[in-house]
Amino acid sequence: MLNSSYADYSWEQAAALLAIDSPTGYTERAAKWVLDAFSSLGFAAKLTTKGGVLVDLGGEDKEDGLLLMAHVDTLGGMVAQIKGDGCLKIINVGGLTAPNVETENVKVCTRSGAVYDGTFQLINASVHVNSNVRDAKRDFDSMEVVLDEDVRSAEDVRGLGIEVGDFVCFDPRTRRTDSGYLKSRFLDDKLSVGILLGFAKYLFDNHITLKRRVYAHITVYEEVGHGGAASVPQGVTEGLSVDMGCVGEGLNCTERMVSICAKDSATPYSYAMVGKLIDAAKKAGADYALDVYPHYGSDVDVTLEAGYDIRHGLIGPGVYASHGYERSHIDGVYNTLKLLCGYLDV
Repeated sequence: MLNSSYADYSWEQAAALLAIDSPTGYTERAAKWVLDAFSSLGFAAKLTTKGGVLVDLGGEDKEDGLLLMAHVDTLGGMVAQIKGDGCLKIINVGGLTAPNVETENVKVCTRSGAVYDGTFQLINASVHVNSNVRDAKRDFDSMEVVLDEDVRSAEDVRGLGIEVGDFVCFDPRTRRTDSGYLKSRFLDDKLSVGILLGFAKYLFDNHITLKRRVYAHITVYEEVGHGGAASVPQGVTEGLSVDMGCVGEGLNCTERMVSICAKDSATPYSYAMVGKLIDAAKKAGADYALDVYPHYGSDVDVTLEAGYDIRHGLIGPGVYASHGYERSHIDGVYNTLKLLCGYLDV
């Protein structure tokens, strides 16, 4: 029987994955970790040509398959210019916004494998020197990475092996509070990857054979809009994105709930599938909310845009402060697992 230990396991897996930097385009290590994690539970997993992980969770009816999708790629940055004073101008990868990462610690990852520490700061950030610090505009033109190395010129920086195109990874600052809150950058969507691993462990521990074939696709380009555009196995009739549920003004979801999305900024989700998800949540006793997301797109949206003839849905644990320093709760993880089990009748 599903119990809260699987939510704890899901968080442990998510926390381990959050410790592996994986901005979109720099996901190889994280994808390999995910592949090994599913394989260790006895499920067949393979890397796709695109770099994601496709997992066969088993099941009987191959003509009515379900594809679960979550993504391991995150927001991040890339070196766009090595400045004459030894600082770095960066450009965002995905929907990262500069004010949300001001003063955050970063790692600059070079192609040689060397990694250098730094901080993302406003240019001339000292309040005792710059009288405009409080009112200055925060964007990628007015902010820079200050390296924690003795560099004073572009030549010094290049001497370390740092070049334009190197990835800049932001410290996730991952923690779980005594009250069960889960805080970290990039809960979107590593928390849901952990949830899919928790669901897989539940199947493994209880020797469950699903009534329908179920696959999991852990994508690596969701944050830039084409993660779910490929790798849909034959026989799949439904795609379900397991991503973050939105929490904010005007919405019903909290961090302790599982969210079912009726519509995002791109499209309404399958009316039939949303209805089945609501029924499954009620049957499983999952604390859920039904919401419309005003600024959102998912992997399964892109699957439909790519031309696949499937029904589509979107669920996920409630996450506050999306694309910033995000917060969820272990209850939201547990409720998402309950909904998955209810939907698949296990």
